[in-house]
Parts: sequence; structure tokens; C-alpha cells
Amino acid sequence: MKNKNLLLIFTKNPIPGKCKTRLAKDIGENSALEIYRYLLQHTANMAQKVKADKYIYYSENIEKNDYFEEDKFRKKIQNGTDLGERMHNAFQEGFTEKYSQIIIIGSDMLDISAQEINFAFKQLEKYKYVIGPAQDGGYYLLGMQQLHPTIFKNKKWSSPSVFNETMHNLPKEETAVLAIKNDIDTLEDIDKESVLQKFINL
Repeated sequence: MKNKNLLLIFTKNPIPGKCKTRLAKDIGENSALEIYRYLLQHTANMAQKVKADKYIYYSENIEKNDYFEEDKFRKKIQNGTDLGERMHNAFQEGFTEKYSQIIIIGSDMLDISAQEINFAFKQLEKYKYVIGPAQDGGYYLLGMQQLHPTIFKNKKWSSPSVFNETMHNLPKEETAVLAIKNDIDTLEDIDKESVLQKFINL
């Protein structure tokens, strides 16, 4: 029987120079790549415990025999000219397939658990939208009961204004806001996560 919940995971293929580029400027491509692989493994392990069907969306090409096992994750490629269009298309596809609650996350969050994502799905039983603000001004999680195309348009992605701009598009009384969390994009973010510091200067 098909699950009513769908978890979308957006990821960049682990290619040197194409993932964690801001972090690579500070610690080098090899260390940044190793950190990203660690985050991918963490995301895959964590997501398996989420009570939802799971789609993994790759940036470049579908990876075989990686951390995301084919029997647990349906694999797809992102489609669109920018991040907003790619997320919009992924949500649209999920709703077309008759999922009633859809959440999207990235693959660079160490500070998130399956319990918290399950809680976000619970929030979608009471609210139309759920969002998790990131410390850098973006968001690490977005969920919907129905497609809201406006929130994916006219945003300066990867900027400190994304969360606030998105909140301007969402009806406050119909939106659940989760706790602020830290995603991993810069050396400063690594300093907050001791488990990742071993990868520096590899």
C-alpha cells in the first residue's frame, strides 16, 4: 500500500569541485568532498527511519550502489533551470502521484533526525505548510499539503534572505515553523560540529 507521505531529498553528486564549493575554498576540495560523503551517509541512514516513501533527486546523474539503497529510495534527476524550479518540479511530480504530504530536505544537514522529520509530517496534519529555518538565513526543510508555486519564484537562492522571503509568501496561520538548525556550508559551520573536524587537512 502506498504511503501518503513523501520525503524528497535533494543532493549534489559527490564530484570534486561541484559540491560544497564554499567549504572547499577554506579547506580544499578533498576535505570538502570527504565531509560531503559523510553527510550523504548520515542523510541516507537517517532517512531510512522516516515514515514516508523516499525519492532522492541527484543534480547530475543517478548514482548506483551509493549510500541510498535502491530498495529504499526511488532515484531521480533534478529538472529545472534553478533551485526553485527544480524543487517546484519535484513537488509537482509528487502531488501528481497522489501523495498528500510532501517534505523536501537537502543532504548537508548533520543536525536533523528522523524523529524531527516525522514530527514535521505530523505538523502537516494540522497545517498546510511546514518550514525549518537554517542559521544562515535559508531553510533546511520545507513541507506542503498542496503545491504553492509562488514560494519557488523570485528568490536569491543560497542567500541570507531566502527564509524571510519565503515566509512572506506563506500564510502565517497555516504555516508551522520548526526550530532553527545549522547546515554545513562553511568552515564556521564545521567549527560547530566536532565530528566533522577530523576531515580538515586530509
